[in-house]
Amino acid sequence: MKNTLKFLTLLLALTINFSCATKFSTPELTNNFSKEQIKDLEKITDFFKSQICENQNSDFKTCFTNILPDLVEYGWQPILEKVDFEKQKELYSSISKSTFNEIWDFCKSRNLKTGEEFKSTCSKYDGKYQKFVTELGEKNPQIKEYAEKLIGAGDFSPAPWLQWNIVDNPKAFDLNDPNIQVLISIHYLSQNDGQKRDEKWETQ
Repeated sequence: MKNTLKFLTLLLALTINFSCATKFSTPELTNNFSKEQIKDLEKITDFFKSQICENQNSDFKTCFTNILPDLVEYGWQPILEKVDFEKQKELYSSISKSTFNEIWDFCKSRNLKTGEEFKSTCSKYDGKYQKFVTELGEKNPQIKEYAEKLIGAGDFSPAPWLQWNIVDNPKAFDLNDPNIQVLISIHYLSQNDGQKRDEKWETQ
């Protein structure tokens, strides 16, 4: 009886672990990223959720739904208040360089008053992330528009387009979908980085 109980307990634990290990996977993710990169994307999403959640036991949909009204009203300000940039830099260090380089690149920005040049993150042109978002847009007109803005501008727009569209078109942005969770997490973490990074641009 004890052996049977131990077996059933082990089987349940393995089932739960297997479910957790495989739930963060979609055709669009596997079409564009390696298994290790998908693990990094899950880590990025988990980090974003942990930063915006009032209750750490809540799921992504609950956490983001709670912050969404403030994003609509105040733009990126709630993200700046909630996301710790020092911890975000630790996140960057914990993922592979190849994952980072498929999402982000570094661009030069200029202070118009002083003329000083700074390093800022922008979207990696023709990187795997842009291809991933483009593929999502093939079946989703709202994300197609987002992808066009991302690729056309080369950065993660500070305009409140994304949050407004999530409110206006909730069916297009299923917050339980790992694809949407990745898109939202990277978008707002990029905005946080863009506002808080203060490294001077160094001429190579």
